[in-house]
Amino acid sequence: FFFKFTVLITKLQPQTFSLQSYVANILIAVNPYKEIQALYSPETIQSYRGKSLGGEASSRLCHRRQGLPRHASAETVPVHYSQRGIWSSYLKVALTGKTESTKHLLKFLCDSWGAEAGPIQQKILDANPVLEAFGNAKTTRNNNSSRFGKFIEVHFDKNFKVAGGHISHYLLEKSRICSPQGDERSYHIFYMLMAGAPDGLRQKLGLTKPDDFNYLKSGCTRYFTNPTSEKKLVATQKSSEHTSKGPLKDILLDDVTDFVELDQALSRLGLSDGERLQIYTTVAAVHHLGNIEFEDNPEDTRGGCRVASSKERALVMASKLLEIDAGELRQALVARVMQSSRGGLKGTVIMVPLKIYEANNARDALAKAIYSNLFDYIVNRINQSIPFQASSYYIGVLDIAGFEFFTVNSFEQFCINYCNEKLQQFFNERILKYEQELYKREGLSVPEITFVDNQDCIDVIEAKNKGILTLLDEESKLPKPSYTHFTEEVHKAWPKEYRLGLPRSSKLKAHRSLRDDEGFLVRHFAGAVCYQTKQFIDKNNDALHASLEGIIQDSKNKLIQLLFATSMAQKGKLTFISVGNKFKTQLGELMEKLKNNGTNFIRCVKPNSKMIDNQFDGSLSLMQLKCSGMTSVLELMEHGYPSRTPFADLHGMYKDYLPNELKVLSPKTFCEAMFHSLKLQDRDFKFGVTRVFFRPGKFAEFDKIMRSDPENLKSIVANVKKWLVKSRWIKAQFCALTVIKMKNKIAYRKKALLIVQKSIRGYLVKKRHAPRIKAFKNIRALEGNLKKKKLQEQKNAEEQERLRKIQEELERQKRLKEEEERKQREEEEMRKKKAEIEARRKIEEEERKRQEEADRKMAMELQAQQEKLAQEERRYQEQLEQERQDRELALRLAQESNGQLEETPPMIRKSEAVKNQQANLAKSKYDLSKWKYSELRDTINTSCDIELLEACRHEFHRRLKVYHAWKAKNRKRTTMEENERAPRSVMESATRTPRLPQKAVLDNNSQRFFRIPFQRPGGDQSKRGWWYAHFDGQYVARQMELHPDKTPILLVAGKDDMQMCELSLEETGLTRKRGAEILESEFNKDWERNADSHTFGRPIENK
Repeated sequence: FFFKFTVLITKLQPQTFSLQSYVANILIAVNPYKEIQALYSPETIQSYRGKSLGGEASSRLCHRRQGLPRHASAETVPVHYSQRGIWSSYLKVALTGKTESTKHLLKFLCDSWGAEAGPIQQKILDANPVLEAFGNAKTTRNNNSSRFGKFIEVHFDKNFKVAGGHISHYLLEKSRICSPQGDERSYHIFYMLMAGAPDGLRQKLGLTKPDDFNYLKSGCTRYFTNPTSEKKLVATQKSSEHTSKGPLKDILLDDVTDFVELDQALSRLGLSDGERLQIYTTVAAVHHLGNIEFEDNPEDTRGGCRVASSKERALVMASKLLEIDAGELRQALVARVMQSSRGGLKGTVIMVPLKIYEANNARDALAKAIYSNLFDYIVNRINQSIPFQASSYYIGVLDIAGFEFFTVNSFEQFCINYCNEKLQQFFNERILKYEQELYKREGLSVPEITFVDNQDCIDVIEAKNKGILTLLDEESKLPKPSYTHFTEEVHKAWPKEYRLGLPRSSKLKAHRSLRDDEGFLVRHFAGAVCYQTKQFIDKNNDALHASLEGIIQDSKNKLIQLLFATSMAQKGKLTFISVGNKFKTQLGELMEKLKNNGTNFIRCVKPNSKMIDNQFDGSLSLMQLKCSGMTSVLELMEHGYPSRTPFADLHGMYKDYLPNELKVLSPKTFCEAMFHSLKLQDRDFKFGVTRVFFRPGKFAEFDKIMRSDPENLKSIVANVKKWLVKSRWIKAQFCALTVIKMKNKIAYRKKALLIVQKSIRGYLVKKRHAPRIKAFKNIRALEGNLKKKKLQEQKNAEEQERLRKIQEELERQKRLKEEEERKQREEEEMRKKKAEIEARRKIEEEERKRQEEADRKMAMELQAQQEKLAQEERRYQEQLEQERQDRELALRLAQESNGQLEETPPMIRKSEAVKNQQANLAKSKYDLSKWKYSELRDTINTSCDIELLEACRHEFHRRLKVYHAWKAKNRKRTTMEENERAPRSVMESATRTPRLPQKAVLDNNSQRFFRIPFQRPGGDQSKRGWWYAHFDGQYVARQMELHPDKTPILLVAGKDDMQMCELSLEETGLTRKRGAEILESEFNKDWERNADSHTFGRPIENK
């Protein structure tokens, strides 16, 4: 439908066609941001009056009505002639021209059908400037934004003349009274009084300029004026901002002249001079209330406050205008009265002082209550002033604030957008859902159109138990309500709901800075809006505390008494009146009215964001239309029939004007005759069960049928008669043709009857002999089946045998192949491992040769060192001998001279082994020489420190070597040979290998396996055993001895260390023995085979 949207956007552009266009019976109007003189002039209105929807359609999307341009006035013509209540709703974003369109619609209705009603027409029109003055304000996006919703009913008598009217209003934005922000203003009436009121009235009310009032100076303080009215303002009326920046400009607004128009409108509505003065006085009192400020009271020990001495004049002025006692007002603003309850009875009266912020809230609540009740009073007086006669029909015009979204969105935007959600749902149900259901009931084949249902968003707001409004009321009733707790409860109630999100999920950076308990994000039909909940609780409470309520009710001002006459506040308590629940109830009543009446829709579109004329932003307009559901509407109108009328309504409209021969026709027959007489194309309409439907773009024909213009009646009746005669002649021809067809059909049936008789007789004969024939057939078939079965069984047996042999052969071939593959894999693995071992052996052999060369050099160095040591030893012995001789000489001299000999200790020299050991310990990171055996073993088994673990293993095997060396030195040779821990070749290799400084010759984490022959001393030389060793790094982890005539001996490190080989892998020389290293699988195979019958260790001989 991009093409359809493109056509629609093109039609809406001012420079292309016009500012208004139709999508079937939905009018789309664009705000021109300028006054078009002839668009709503009396001449233009007169040109539409009484006109039907005749004329040709210009396209499927847009059409012209009887040659006239598209116009909002044309939308009310079929409404008026439909003889039933119709509501025109304006649903879209702010600043789309809804209020202005409402004014023009009312003016058209009153000018067209209320000219004879006299004062009724004028009073309905006078209501607009009054409501705009007290309910409209300047915002950042609209100079004349409606800050409340209104529903205006224009009632008609049975002759379709205006008989009366009634206005309902919804949700006045009360926060704007006290705190307009930035470039926004408060309600127009505040500025009208200061700019347009006479000097005497302004002096009496104490009004000067906006800068002098707290409730106005927080926002924009400039007036709307034109060059003429600007000259009427004096310097004392102008704010500093107005003086420096100049006045605000708007073709429809002028604060000076608008006050005069407002005063005249109130007068025409029946308000006397005194009543108007009371209204202005009440508005001025709100100004002066805002100027009352508070300061801490040093005399109050409970932290109370008092009215600032500099603001006593404002207090006196406010009490004077409200006609209440100044002292009582002062007391009510700084304290509130509470009354305790005892068993349901009234108890002690308590005066509770208020803090500064509480007093400010009480003052603002009073100002809001006064202005809000004044607005209700003005609407009520408007309704009372409109004469009301017997009403047969009415047309309702709904004008409510459009969808709003700002950087800071509070409770007002939440309620406005909630209302727009409900209206959007009504639009979807009425235009899309109801339309398609009607097509199904009437039997029209129209493709089903899908649309986005926003019921889930409405449920989030108004659900009975966990809706946002319900949770807000529950929080407001708590003793100490908190907006953060309320926000947390909202998120807790809807944890996985798509329509409700956290502020940090917003696209705006300013919203993402909010905490989760400071707001929530609602995904509306027009887009996501982030609401800050800080003021939700305060704005949801419409009640004053009892002290303020009491003094206001005691006012001597009759208007003030009337405004608060219906208050139900309980003395001594703070009451709670839910604004959200009240609005929800009003909205429910409004939606019920909408559902029970017919509806026409006008979609208002905002052409650009800058509020300037002659600029059309197609993307912005397209976004608005898509968000409002126009995509589905276009699709439905493309395939559907948006215009329809019941057969009975058409027949009843013309029945009184028809001749007798046409009155007796059924409604459906009459409609068929009428449509064919008008020469309508069959593709442009369809007959349902109870009504006729028209395609889009055929409103001209539809209106021509619906209207009751007398000049067309005779031609229509004549065409109907002509068509009836023609249709009856055609029916007579069809009857004759039918008789001929019936004659031929009878002859055909007679011939067919003979064939049937013949067939039945043959059937009876066959039926009589059927058992015998059937038996013969069955016997023959059975014989054939038996033969086939035997043959098939034989074939099946042969096939089964053949398949069995093939299966066996396949399995045998598979086993052979698998065995061959397994052997190949094993051989390949064995070949690879042997190659690896051989390569490693060669590397080690080369390393061994290099090591032998190094050992040879080292041996030569050692020999030189030993010769040096021998010389030092000889010199040491000579020194000792010299000392001995010196001592003997000294002893002899001492004996001869009876002297004393001083004994000096002999010189002790450390051995080279001790020096080397101390040197190694000094270089080592860990000194483990004093560790116990248990400590070493526990560290080896549990430590994850690799360096410490290796140091412990080296220390442990060093001690083993010392132990075995000492044991070998102090025992007999035979005993030693019987307790050999490794083959003699291994032990002798260790003695031949010179002791070199420790270095990492192998990977400490490598696992290597060895097997060499082993013959114990004293055994049978012909029976040779085997010695197995598994080295984990440099030391033995597992050791096994196998002898033909002995039980296998299996030793494990950590358990049998005293019986295992203590030598390192390098010291054993196994890596240099060809064929000594074996594979891991070979070692494990022999180990597992002997594990069941092995002997773990040998008994250790007692020391």
